[in-house]
Amino acid sequence: MHEVIICEKPKSSEKIAGALFPDATKKKQGKVSYWEHVEGDKRVTIVSAVGHLYSLRPKKNSEEHFFDLEWAPIHEIDKKKGYVKDYLNVIKKFAAGADRYIHACDYDIEGTLIGFNALKYGCGDEALQKTSRMKFSTLTREEIQRAYQNPIEVDYGQVDSGAARHILDFIFGVNISRSLMKSVKAATNRFIKLSAGRVQTPTLAILVEREKEIRDFKPVPYWIIRAELQEGITAESKRGKIFKQELVDSILEKCQGRDAEVKDVKVRETIRKPPVPFDLGTLQSEAYRVFGFSPKKTQTIAQNLYTEGYTSYPRTSSQKLPESIGYEKILKNLAKNPSFGVHIERLRGPLKPHEGKKEDEAHPAIHPTGLLPSELSKDEKKVYDLIVHRFISVFGEDAVLQTMKVELEIGEEEFSFSRKRVSKGGWMESYPYTKMEDEEFPDISSGASLAVRNVSADERETKPPARYNEASLIRELERRGLGTKSTRADIIAKLYDRKYIEGKKIRVSPLGENIIDTLTRYCEKITSEELTRQFERELEDIMRGNISKDRVIDEAITEVRSILRDIEDNLMDIGRDLYRAYQDSRVVGECPACDGKLVIKYSPRNRSTFVGCSRYPDCRTVYSLPKGATVLKTRCEKCDLPIISYGRPRQRACLDPNCGKEKSDVEEVVGKCPECGSDLIKRSGRYGEFVGCKGFPRCRFTCSVDEVPEG
Repeated sequence: MHEVIICEKPKSSEKIAGALFPDATKKKQGKVSYWEHVEGDKRVTIVSAVGHLYSLRPKKNSEEHFFDLEWAPIHEIDKKKGYVKDYLNVIKKFAAGADRYIHACDYDIEGTLIGFNALKYGCGDEALQKTSRMKFSTLTREEIQRAYQNPIEVDYGQVDSGAARHILDFIFGVNISRSLMKSVKAATNRFIKLSAGRVQTPTLAILVEREKEIRDFKPVPYWIIRAELQEGITAESKRGKIFKQELVDSILEKCQGRDAEVKDVKVRETIRKPPVPFDLGTLQSEAYRVFGFSPKKTQTIAQNLYTEGYTSYPRTSSQKLPESIGYEKILKNLAKNPSFGVHIERLRGPLKPHEGKKEDEAHPAIHPTGLLPSELSKDEKKVYDLIVHRFISVFGEDAVLQTMKVELEIGEEEFSFSRKRVSKGGWMESYPYTKMEDEEFPDISSGASLAVRNVSADERETKPPARYNEASLIRELERRGLGTKSTRADIIAKLYDRKYIEGKKIRVSPLGENIIDTLTRYCEKITSEELTRQFERELEDIMRGNISKDRVIDEAITEVRSILRDIEDNLMDIGRDLYRAYQDSRVVGECPACDGKLVIKYSPRNRSTFVGCSRYPDCRTVYSLPKGATVLKTRCEKCDLPIISYGRPRQRACLDPNCGKEKSDVEEVVGKCPECGSDLIKRSGRYGEFVGCKGFPRCRFTCSVDEVPEG
């Protein structure tokens, strides 16, 4: 009897092997490890994938558009992932032909698809008939053993939904991106790399909409009237924002020289409930607020903590903590760490978490397992501590907040001020990431008279809508039903990688904005939120068995064909507009020698980028760029050229390597160029002196000072 357990990643397979069969033998096939356990006539082999082993590719590359797809080993598609072949070989050699298979990949749509493809294409269709599923939310020994002893059937709704999502993303992203690049080639005979996506492009459209709202916003002046009272108290007029100067002047005149009469003093207590457990989105938002971590970084750290067995599965939308996770045992183990124990001691039974509304059928909310880490990086410790303190605090007592509200009258004008303080810390004492208000309440009673030191008007302007940051954008995507808990961080990261957006307070680059403007003008469906939202709903319906995978894919193909026709009908216009947007995005400054622009350019001959004047060949101003250099928005204080960032570790320097150096009035000619016959000039570069052709960039001959050719 041969049983095979297929895991998602090597670390998971190590954990599962150790939990189920402590005496399992670790073996190696090349660089890939696997485990074997033999007991009587039963042999168990534990093998691992390394994430996705298979990806989609067109069956025929010769076709203009790719709708007929197949699953293929990922190393055949992406040569950088050649290591995947070794894992596939282990599965094919040691797993094929077994009597029983256990699918032990992460219990979500992606994990289910990873294991399904490994079984189907690595072991054959017959393997699927002999497969059962382990379902677990933590990689603790107890839960792994429970999942192994109580296997369930493979959820083919998850399989179909996951496969459909990959197919939809491929036929939207690849076909539309290729069509856009084709339009640029047709219109300008130039190649530029562009990308569009089923969720990526509507996300960029949301950011462009906000960018335009900010740019088009017209600030309006308004005034806030404040009264400075005795004992350092400042009260504000209850009118709030006042938009008429004459009304402000009238109020100030009425208040002149008058005392403040206390009309009412109210002190009330409000209950502040504990926070709810983390789902992935709220963990990402809180880690951004507290540590400034990007959602992608937080997701990666949380996944690592899960794989090490310290926390539960992070890709969950649940804000529920079922009793089955074992509250008391987890807290008892966490209390072995004194910094956690001091908070756990304050908890009062019976333990009952304060839960949120959101549920996830696959996993509970994110929580610690009780296994204390032996060693964590600085950032991992921050996220781990955040998860632990959140977990402890959801079992805490209500906090009590006292609010004092004082109503005043100055010259018949109503004013007020308020104070807040926490009278009972409750859960807040266990969650150091929240503010504990502690304002002093002045000793004031109704009917009292307070001296007024000054009444003034603070002039301000209305502000445009705030820019999104990564955390607030994830919340917005969730609110609009775009993407999934697992994909949103990757979508945002991709927009940064494509240079469509920049900055922590997200700004859309000219390229990003012009792409959306162009697509909206000629083929608005690409940017449609509703189309994306419709497919998200249908992907959910596939998982629930309410609609077939093939029907959704056919609908998607119909929509993509419609979009491609729109692009084809406007091919030249779209190509010219996109190329113009691309060129604008490459401008980094003004040319110091003429009225042209400095533009980042690419040399096919040397396979390198450089900065040159847009008026070439009339102006031959050019600056080389070290490999991997980034041109920054920061300007050089000496010459006003851009600053560049280059090297490892990153260094900064002026774009002009000669900036700040004394220059000879006459260029030193040291010979003739052997390639074009022009003068050879001694030059000074970032890495020292060298000799270069005066005909640069048309001729790029260079040599060291000691190797000047004769003649």
